[in-house]
Amino acid sequence: MTEDPVPRSHGWRWLGLFWILVICVIGGGALRLAALGPPERPRAVQQASVADEPPAPVEAAPAIAWSALQTRLPAGLQRFIDANLIEGTASGLLPKIGPDGLMPLRAYAREFGREETRPRVALILGGVGLSQALSELAIDTLPPTVALAFNPYAARPDPLIERARRRGFETLLAIPMEPAGFPMNDPGNRALLTGLSWTENAQRLDWLMARFPGHVGAVGALGAMRGERFAALAEPFSRLQIALADRGMLYFDPRPGAGDPQRAWGRVADVVVDDPATRGEIDARLAQLERVARARGAALGYLGEVTPVALERIAVWAAGIEIRSVVLAPVTAVMRRPQGAETSRPQGAEANRPQGAEAARPGNATRVVNR
Repeated sequence: MTEDPVPRSHGWRWLGLFWILVICVIGGGALRLAALGPPERPRAVQQASVADEPPAPVEAAPAIAWSALQTRLPAGLQRFIDANLIEGTASGLLPKIGPDGLMPLRAYAREFGREETRPRVALILGGVGLSQALSELAIDTLPPTVALAFNPYAARPDPLIERARRRGFETLLAIPMEPAGFPMNDPGNRALLTGLSWTENAQRLDWLMARFPGHVGAVGALGAMRGERFAALAEPFSRLQIALADRGMLYFDPRPGAGDPQRAWGRVADVVVDDPATRGEIDARLAQLERVARARGAALGYLGEVTPVALERIAVWAAGIEIRSVVLAPVTAVMRRPQGAETSRPQGAEANRPQGAEAARPGNATRVVNR
């Protein structure tokens, strides 16, 4: 008896379909794996392999050459700046003590004879730079022995500083500090404030010092605001003086009776000449300044603002000072040693400087300008 051929052909057909289905499933899985790529390693393994890689070498910041520093200086000021007494920083060009110990307070000082024995009167005129016309008038008409304190907020101070240095003036930076009556008396957005940390105040001080290069020092006043509240706090006030001393700069305190700086070379003002800024009061204060100089050997006056009246009275007073046996001296000739710390003498000063104001004068040293 023969078998029916139909069932046999159906069996082979189902077997072929089965294997075709298996091959399709396997092939589809392979294609999907290929598309997904290799399995992701655990995060811990990835981090470990990255950490094991050596860090890329860090190159030390190269020293900034004088040619590069020159590009950051106004062209007119370059010949008045000692290349060894500035350094490039993130804040700008800051003063520094030279590799041979020469300080800005000596390099930029105006010469003054050692043999001079007459009582000395020094004068600081503040507010320079705010009014172009009045600042030019001050530079062109006042004796170069008057120190000019430039306002750090001045819009275009460079031509004025160049003009002043060409005539031989000693220049100072006016440092705004928190005054009495703050915040109604506003010293500006870069002022040193009692409510800020020293880190923040130090950053502001760097910005201020970088505004104008080539100063012999600084005065802690902005116009009639004399930083009374900031100076009343011993710790930040000492830090300010130390920061200036570390860069070879003088500090002048505009508050009569406050005592000389304790941490920096400099002096306290004996008389505020323009408070109030009237003709009669200015004349009276200048006469008082002479009396202090005769009694103590030297005296320092401070004027907060450049005004036509102030310029006129200073010029008249200075023209007749010689016949009164008093000499108008640069501020570097009346500076005093810090009283609160052992500090080395400015490079070039006499070996045996008496502590008294009458003999507190710097010796002659190599200067860039102001000859």
